[in-house]
Amino acid sequence: MDLAALVRNVPDFPKPGIQFKDITPLLMNSQAFREIIDGWRERYADKHLDAIVGAEARGFVFGAPLAYAMGLPFVLIRKKGKLPADTFSVEFELEYGTASFEIHTDALNPGDRVVLVDDLLATGGTMAGMVKLVQQLKAEIVELAFVIELGFLDGRAQLKGVPIHTLIQYNSEDS
Repeated sequence: MDLAALVRNVPDFPKPGIQFKDITPLLMNSQAFREIIDGWRERYADKHLDAIVGAEARGFVFGAPLAYAMGLPFVLIRKKGKLPADTFSVEFELEYGTASFEIHTDALNPGDRVVLVDDLLATGGTMAGMVKLVQQLKAEIVELAFVIELGFLDGRAQLKGVPIHTLIQYNSEDS
């Protein structure tokens, strides 16, 4: 299935000059959504994973069903102040400022093998923050999985040394 054909381009959102990649049509297509989750389940079936990790909000959309499909725990990374127990926190750079994420201190054990899931790799700031939190818990990151990569924003530069897998790649702003 051509997943890229189901991604809607929204010009000038959230500000003029930005070509926003809207995944909602992809999610509304049950066959496409199933293809993403089943494909990742097959990709990671023999990787001896201990958990799937996703950040709010759209990392939850893909990470939770993947964890369910694989029979694995799903570990939440949330915005600061949203988790109820002891947490580690990290601040990270975004395209338009900074943000903070937290993870429970007992969410992963040292040596746990995990895949981090998110919808989009743009500048890499969000995932770099996620990577720092998981590394603070001394878990092993097997791979970073994204539905979409905006290659022209060079987010991979912030994620050196960590394997990356993307399903849809855009290499120019006009894509």
